[in-house]
Amino acid sequence: MSFTEAAQDMRDELIRLRHSLHTTPEVGLHLPRTQEKVLAALDGLPLEVTTGTALSSVTAVLRGGRPGPAVLLRGDMDALPVAERNDLPYISQLPGQMHACGHDLHTTMLAGAAHLLSARREELAGDVVFMFQPGEEGHEGAKHMIVEGVLEAAGARPVAAYGMHVVSSMLPPGLFASRPGPIMAAADVFSVTVKGRGGHGSSPHRALDPIQAGCEMVTALQTMVTRTFDVFDPVVVTVGSFHGGSADNVIPDEARFEATVRTFSKENRTLVKRRLVEVVHGIAAAHGLHAEASFGMGYPVTVNDAGEADFAGRTADELFGAGRYFVAPQPVMGSEDFSYVLEEVPGAFVFLGACPPDLDPATAPYNHSPEALFDDGVLPDGAALYAALAHARLS
Repeated sequence: MSFTEAAQDMRDELIRLRHSLHTTPEVGLHLPRTQEKVLAALDGLPLEVTTGTALSSVTAVLRGGRPGPAVLLRGDMDALPVAERNDLPYISQLPGQMHACGHDLHTTMLAGAAHLLSARREELAGDVVFMFQPGEEGHEGAKHMIVEGVLEAAGARPVAAYGMHVVSSMLPPGLFASRPGPIMAAADVFSVTVKGRGGHGSSPHRALDPIQAGCEMVTALQTMVTRTFDVFDPVVVTVGSFHGGSADNVIPDEARFEATVRTFSKENRTLVKRRLVEVVHGIAAAHGLHAEASFGMGYPVTVNDAGEADFAGRTADELFGAGRYFVAPQPVMGSEDFSYVLEEVPGAFVFLGACPPDLDPATAPYNHSPEALFDDGVLPDGAALYAALAHARLS
């Protein structure tokens, strides 16, 4: 029986697990309910299972029937602090928390792959490490698991690592996409506090207005990006938070704003940090104000190994036939902490379209939306590709 046939036989079981995970989403590094459900889903399989110390991770090692290298498969498990707005029989039961990014599908597909590969373990010339990871959404869960030894779980570092991510729009359901080289951006945080001198709104000349200067900074940062960076090595700076003042007729002492900064190269990541600070300090000085600026380094660029990305595409073609995989023409501005794994191990990160078939992928709510919906029908295909990647790599 092929992986696709075996995965389709598991379809109902996979859907039940995904719905169970969706009803109890957990945020951050500590996911006790999720961990318990993953352990139950793996129970009875010939796996060496360990759990994390600093986080609710699960690492499971499948020993192949013959000696050989190790391959790592990763699925993230955490949810988002988002209040779900969907009409589903399995809607989130935890207020303010939701699997809005599809990690419940990733966890389910990886558990399915563990079952598929366990049934064919004698065919494997090597070992498979199943990495069930908390804390992808801004908590560096992958880095924590690396520190706790996930890359040494099989006794030797993996020769390849593969991750997958569903999208609720952009791609039709069941379509896989990836590319060699950068596939997701580095994501950093730029924080600014503009310090002025408060006063009466009717007499701005007697105060030092931090709001006006802060607004000028926000506009100038956009101009700086377009006049400093090559559009073919893109940089995005988006101010998503601006706070200042308490009344319409009061000039406050200070204003604060934060921006997300996305880059695809080490050179631009270094340069944009310097230029952001220069722009803010220059505008502050021009207005006689003072600005405090800090740059918090987030997830690095997610970079696919060219050979492994090609291997993933060929494996998908062999598994599902031509037309189910395409090479993405450009990377995605989102970020991923699987980037930490790919800094240590060559591998590939693959997207899977999970837009419900009754919605238009061009207009459906995207990941992180409180109205994001994901098609259960892709669960067997995701589990089959996970399993096929490890099986083919170790054959």
